[in-house]
Amino acid sequence: MRAVADDAALKARVHHRLVSEGGDDAGAVSRDSVRARLAELLRDEQPLLGAVRFEQLLAELTYEVAGLGELEPLLADPSVTEVMVNGPGRAYVERAGRLEAVALGLDAAGIVHLAERVIAPLGLRLDRASPMVDARLADGSRIHAVIPPLAVDGPCITIRRFGARAVPLASFGADTRVVAFLEWAVRAGWNLLVAGGTSAGKTTLLNALSAAIPPTERVLTIEETAELRLAQPHVVRLEARPPNAEGTGGVTVRELVRAALRMRPDRLVVGEVRGAEALDMLQALNTGHDGSMSTVHANGAPDALSRLETLALFAASGLPLDAVRAQVVASIDAVVFVARRAGGARRVEAIAEVPITAAPLRVLFERQPDGLVARAAPHRPARRPEAAPPDPGWFAC
Repeated sequence: MRAVADDAALKARVHHRLVSEGGDDAGAVSRDSVRARLAELLRDEQPLLGAVRFEQLLAELTYEVAGLGELEPLLADPSVTEVMVNGPGRAYVERAGRLEAVALGLDAAGIVHLAERVIAPLGLRLDRASPMVDARLADGSRIHAVIPPLAVDGPCITIRRFGARAVPLASFGADTRVVAFLEWAVRAGWNLLVAGGTSAGKTTLLNALSAAIPPTERVLTIEETAELRLAQPHVVRLEARPPNAEGTGGVTVRELVRAALRMRPDRLVVGEVRGAEALDMLQALNTGHDGSMSTVHANGAPDALSRLETLALFAASGLPLDAVRAQVVASIDAVVFVARRAGGARRVEAIAEVPITAAPLRVLFERQPDGLVARAAPHRPARRPEAAPPDPGWFAC
């Protein structure tokens, strides 16, 4: 216990000297510069430190000054996909779809301090008047923080990480036939809707589908929190902005969808439709932006279309449900339903074609115990005339 107290006192002295020099602004200098200065101060304060203890204390100081403190080692672990701090002394991570408890020494004030370090440069705030906030880390990870009185057991932080490595379509339990069909659908200009539950892999699948977009096309991505990582050379990324601490300056996804139409897109990729922007997206898909894609929360392919209709009605445009439904049928060509299975694996569970008429969805592929099984061939033609027709062999039952 005495060694722990000594280390804490030593780090406090080093931190105090750094602050007195005006060097605690991690956004103004690089992490390497901060680390180098901390090493000088640490050696000056305790010149007899052993190499192992010196490196450990230096890493902890660097994490605290230029990073997210005790969360940094977890965020540096590529196997961690989610970090969940449920209040003082209670934290978990997700690895390979499984939750694991981890030991963190953060108290309530420390948790709030970490959240404030992320949101302060963005003009956001976290206090009793605004006890919940969403933001994005520099690497694209999404952070959500909530504090008392909303969080009963103390401040909570949830960080969802997004890997930099592209995940191929085959990783979603799709065999060569299914992969070939999905790639054809993207090249042929079909408008695709990826549906699934929370953390089912919708955004990752959207990234995988986008790999089939020709590199010669101009793609605009629109997201509430930027998560997509498209590999094409001509990509314009737009991200919504929440209101600032004064309640002004917010820009919604719906506004960005409208703005994107003035930017000469070949394709639109809307990260997720959650509200009234659904209607603007449907109208955009009906005005020549073939090959566009989006995601939606739903429990299945039929539910995805029903939810899209409901979200479009949030626009309060006065359109009757039949008119909205007609727009959905005219805009969306297919729904790809993805789900997370036991053990954390993400799998494409079904691919369904939206009939040109108001008939029920045509299931093209459906998952069975031995994999995705072909049920029917598509009826919808390619939206881009240069695309060859789909190979009938893909749908051989």
